[in-house]
Amino acid sequence: MDINFLWVVSGVLVVAGLAGTVLPLLPGTLLVWAGLFLGAWIDDFTRVSVFTVVVITLLAALAWALDFVAGLMGAKRAGASKLALLGAAVGTIVGIFMGLVGVLFMPLVGAAIGEYWAQKDQQRAAKVALATWLGLMLGMVAKVVISFVMVGIFLVALWV
Repeated sequence: MDINFLWVVSGVLVVAGLAGTVLPLLPGTLLVWAGLFLGAWIDDFTRVSVFTVVVITLLAALAWALDFVAGLMGAKRAGASKLALLGAAVGTIVGIFMGLVGVLFMPLVGAAIGEYWAQKDQQRAAKVALATWLGLMLGMVAKVVISFVMVGIFLVALWV
């Protein structure tokens, strides 16, 4: 297979992955990792060592975990009920099918509905919903930053 074609595929995977860190339905961190792994493999791990790939893999795992845990941590910190946590999870799943706006705001709506259903307190539901949303936003920012760090580590290893 042509080496230039493989480099193009690697680059496309990384760019699609970086877009996927904020766009729904794209496994952003996984695509970034796959592109970087392919790039390391193309050179038989000579310029980008196995150790570097392991570091990038650990960062990808951290970004993936943060993506799933951040919103729940925000809700839990605000003292959310189990129904609010369930609502945030359902809101996240529903939001995926609604595009970027859905991904950003449906967890907030789900947490608010779940907390209101559990406590019948509008102020508490709003507080929990806001904490959930802030957690999700911080998680998304962390995922984007970690993805760029992964790319940076790869490029330094490739060019130095």
